[in-house]
Amino acid sequence: MKTAIVTDSTAYLPKEVRERLGIRLIPLSVIFGNETYREEIDMTADEFFAKIKQHPTLPTTSQPSVGEFVDLFTAIREEGYEAVVSIHLSSGISGTYQGAVTAGTMVDGLRVYAYDSEISCMAQGFYAIEAAEMAQAGRSPEDIIARLDEMKQTLRAYFMVDDLAHLQRGGRLTGAQAFIGGLLQIKPLLRFENKVIVPFEKIRTRKKAIHRIEELFAEDAEKGVPLKAAIIHANQPDEAGRWRDELSARYPHVEFSISYFGPVIATHVGEGALGLTWYQP
Repeated sequence: MKTAIVTDSTAYLPKEVRERLGIRLIPLSVIFGNETYREEIDMTADEFFAKIKQHPTLPTTSQPSVGEFVDLFTAIREEGYEAVVSIHLSSGISGTYQGAVTAGTMVDGLRVYAYDSEISCMAQGFYAIEAAEMAQAGRSPEDIIARLDEMKQTLRAYFMVDDLAHLQRGGRLTGAQAFIGGLLQIKPLLRFENKVIVPFEKIRTRKKAIHRIEELFAEDAEKGVPLKAAIIHANQPDEAGRWRDELSARYPHVEFSISYFGPVIATHVGEGALGLTWYQP
């Protein structure tokens, strides 16, 4: 069965990777006043961070419409595909996954397998890459979904933000009350749990937060099994590069890459956010 792979823009996959693996992109958008920008198409991460410095109020974000999904799925069917696996950011923070589910019932002649990654950013990107490699190898949609479910057992992601204001304002943080009152003094460590972003630990400084993420990573990395990992940053390329070099020297059996929080997710985590995600391939 000829199977296409779709993911949304919040996977923040490099264009080269998408083109090499044939991954189709459906964008989310950021809205500044009456101006709407589709991320990864109309606006890059660098352009976003430059614009928020000039704009008095933070943007809002929006998911793809069901109609946009229908158009994409119809085009995929017209190219001769029989199935599509459509992988999206967590349904706990966005309705994008549900949009794919709904659109899948509206396109005849194409089997649509919508998949809730229950996460976002390059962690979601890992799912899309794995799915695309399997699709290119001729594996069935059912095999692909089974592998993605298997990946969930080993995939981890932790990130820190400079403050919680963006996440609280956007309603994207669950269980934040324990952090209220100490926002200026701490660098909260966060993770996805049950499809939503939750506080994991209170950390007092950025340096200590990075060290704590390293400790969590070491629990898996020091087992010696092969891992793929990605450092994810919000407009901190130099810091991300240094961290990758340090971790690569310490763990030569781990394949590290650098990714980023693009416009939509950066709207909610804020500039300066930094994270690490990894899984066992």
